[in-house]
Amino acid sequence: MLKNRTSAVALLASTALITLTGCSMTSSTESDDVPSAGTSTSREAADRTESVSSRLYDLIGVKGKASDSGPGVQECSGKDRDTYFRIFHKWSFYPASASDLDTAMRHLRDGMPEHGWKIVEYGPDTSRNKNLTLVADNDEQKVGVHITQMKKRNPPKLSLMVVSGCYRVPEGQKVEHF
Repeated sequence: MLKNRTSAVALLASTALITLTGCSMTSSTESDDVPSAGTSTSREAADRTESVSSRLYDLIGVKGKASDSGPGVQECSGKDRDTYFRIFHKWSFYPASASDLDTAMRHLRDGMPEHGWKIVEYGPDTSRNKNLTLVADNDEQKVGVHITQMKKRNPPKLSLMVVSGCYRVPEGQKVEHF
């Protein structure tokens, strides 16, 4: 069971990363259709991505708590791993009441467009549980998010994966991997 759950999480993360790069956030100048997010150090980009997650947390608008997970660095496909990188931040939100999950998703769906997000997918996924998912891009901030409502989990939660575009480190620096 644990092996299947671990495989499912890995598949979900991979799918989310692919999904988050294929919509309106794409740039024809990138060979893998991941937009350029500009120049930054890994730490500065991670701070910006955590800030995006924090603003999403505010939009949830129901009582609960977030997992304490930090961002990570991943390679930009087909690019030098010492020069180019992306930031991902996977975290979860646990509402005070399971009945608040629907309210949280509604707040996100309704509030995100007012903050520069374009919702590109909203509805049940193909899993046996038919989890409600929301996929959105923010072109201005060069980030995407994949949110899954997991009502049947114990405890029930929202699972969020925020992923940046492809950054380039400043001249003379290398990507710090964490």
